[in-house]
Amino acid sequence: MNRRPRKPWRVTLSGPDVHAESDHTSERAAYDFLCAALRGEGPASRARVHHWEDGRWQLYETLTPEELL
Repeated sequence: MNRRPRKPWRVTLSGPDVHAESDHTSERAAYDFLCAALRGEGPASRARVHHWEDGRWQLYETLTPEELL
């Protein structure tokens, strides 16, 4: 897939009992989802944010619950 997807921001949650991906239309929406997932009581222990750029998914940032303020 070389053309830009409709939702160019992707959050991947991972942890001992979870692996999930969620695509978003904006950076803000991606980070709102990420914060809700990592601050909650859920099993996610890490979130990776990717952005569609130059025809492929590029890693934008990796965060853990401890890094959220």
